[in-house]
Amino acid sequence: MPILASIIHRIDKQASDSPAQLIAATEVLPESPALEDLLSGLRDVYHRKTKAWGRFDESASGGLAADMTRYLEQTQDFVVLTRALSEKLLPLVDAHLPIGGHLLLADYQQGDARYLLLALLHHRDGFVIDQQLNVTSGRQLNLAQLSLAARLDIAQWQSGNDSHPYLSWSRDRGGKGLAEGLVEALGASEQRDAGQETRTLLKAFSDYVEKQDLPDEESREKTDALIDYASGQAGRGEPIALDELSELIDGQQPKAFYEHIRHSDYGLSPEIPPDKRTISQFQRFTGRSDGVSISFDAHLLGGAIDYDEGRDQLVIRKIPKGLRDQLKQRDS
Repeated sequence: MPILASIIHRIDKQASDSPAQLIAATEVLPESPALEDLLSGLRDVYHRKTKAWGRFDESASGGLAADMTRYLEQTQDFVVLTRALSEKLLPLVDAHLPIGGHLLLADYQQGDARYLLLALLHHRDGFVIDQQLNVTSGRQLNLAQLSLAARLDIAQWQSGNDSHPYLSWSRDRGGKGLAEGLVEALGASEQRDAGQETRTLLKAFSDYVEKQDLPDEESREKTDALIDYASGQAGRGEPIALDELSELIDGQQPKAFYEHIRHSDYGLSPEIPPDKRTISQFQRFTGRSDGVSISFDAHLLGGAIDYDEGRDQLVIRKIPKGLRDQLKQRDS
């Protein structure tokens, strides 16, 4: 993971009633294994965060897009770029956070992709054991507390591909004002709801499986393929590519699922941002008792299958073809 440029500015705020101040760095950080490890850990934490997705707002002036263009054209250096962005974020920390922290900004490559990542790092008290085996207290970075962070996929932004959500930012529960302020500071607009689009994708998959009238085992295999791919993309912070997913779901008909979505009114773009929480809820229910074995995918609940909690009953509206044939043979 080559780091092309990185820097840390300090936003100093000692208490909730004291104003935030920017203590800006004057030069980029030197390369080091510790810096690479920190960025790697920070990237992993960011991937697990609840995020919003969007793009730069063309109507916004003086946002990150203009500064990034000058930086990439080498008419503005990284120090100037990041200081300007830090100054825009200063009011957010002042208004929405009780304390400040260190603002890390990094321009780095990961595989063929290139990203700009920003994250406000906080500290926590901890303990260390020195070389004399004595316990001492110390301050350490708390990567789990990542209240303000964003990432720009530089290559996708430059490609002009409007279907790709190339900009993402942290959106913690209860931090709506902070997230909205961050969007404004970046000169962006939220255009993708990861949770809603993931739910729409799962609904499209449920409709597809039901339409195909697949055997239980084949349906389960396709469900597993969907979950594995979507979870992997969410873990890497990458969008779900519907054409890739379609190939994984059905190797013999690699375009079948994609065509199902394209010809139906789901409103999905070719690439959608994954929502890890929604994916994790797409599970399979199983149970066995008194000679009865029941197993079904969670996406069928509320559609082909209903659960009546008051009567403790499952209502199955569409009986699997194999089971229906067995029942007919018994009656005959």
